[in-house]
Amino acid sequence: MAYIEGHARDQALLLPASVEDYVSADNPVRFIDAFVDDLDLGEAGFLRSRPKATGRPGFDPGDMLKLYLYGYLNRVRSSRRLEAEAGRNLEVIWLLRGLRPDFKTIADFRRDNRSAFKAVFRAFVLLCRKLDLFGRELLAVDGTRLKAVNSRERNFTKAKLDKYIKSADERLEKYLGQLDNADCGEEAGTTRRSEALASKIAKVREQRQVNQAMLEQLKASGESQISLTDPDARAMAAHPKVGVGYNAQVAVDAKHKLIAEQHVTNAGSDLGFLAETAGAAKDLLGVERIDVVADMGCYMGEDIAACERGRHHTLCRSPPARYGRRRRPLPQGAVPLR
Repeated sequence: MAYIEGHARDQALLLPASVEDYVSADNPVRFIDAFVDDLDLGEAGFLRSRPKATGRPGFDPGDMLKLYLYGYLNRVRSSRRLEAEAGRNLEVIWLLRGLRPDFKTIADFRRDNRSAFKAVFRAFVLLCRKLDLFGRELLAVDGTRLKAVNSRERNFTKAKLDKYIKSADERLEKYLGQLDNADCGEEAGTTRRSEALASKIAKVREQRQVNQAMLEQLKASGESQISLTDPDARAMAAHPKVGVGYNAQVAVDAKHKLIAEQHVTNAGSDLGFLAETAGAAKDLLGVERIDVVADMGCYMGEDIAACERGRHHTLCRSPPARYGRRRRPLPQGAVPLR
């Protein structure tokens, strides 16, 4: 029985395959290419890649941005994975025209141009608005929690540090008492036990000094938490699955479910961000008035009043009384959802 067979890998081709044939005419990667080529990267704030010490020129910021946008579109965020995709993924090979930046170059580009990505998002929203992809009548605003590269063990609050320092003091008192008893004893092995206790005491004292230094740093900064791996991240107490992370506020247009506005905070709740998010989305969509819906996580009288002053007609569900949050009177025109 015969099978469909491919070409021999060592067979020479009279007419080699064109890179243009790697992707179909309607492949989304073609939009990324056209979109970035149409951007003014200098105005957006992208920095030119620095040349190598050997004098070799750096990568074009446009090519690096295309790689990142492709990664975000396909849920590939690691710089090492993006490096691998540049060498094996036909779509990326087509997009970058065979360029293969290493993971450090990719990571440095994101670090050096972090603030410029906001301008890219704004340009995309304006393009969608020009193509009439936004209904510009109804927005849904909510927060989503994003996990940070920071474990719970490397996130500290004042209460946590106080607990660790108190525990260290208790252990030190216990070890010092055992050390005194060992010094008074005359049985065999007392010297070895004393050395072990002295080693434990030194380790506990060292860790206590570290915790005390972090506590003083926390008090001086005025912050409520300190994270060692990702300094900007905060513990999301109401979202245990996320642990330590960020709170992204998002406004979504109802027509095609496209994001019209987004910004990332490290606040644990959504209170206080409704008017800011809805107002920025309204301005970007270019309308005088827009309807906004939100869940009870955004319910705050002052925030809803600010929405009404900014001409965002707001519908926000009020929390049940059992949640322990006192209901505040809504301004005239605001409608609580039940």
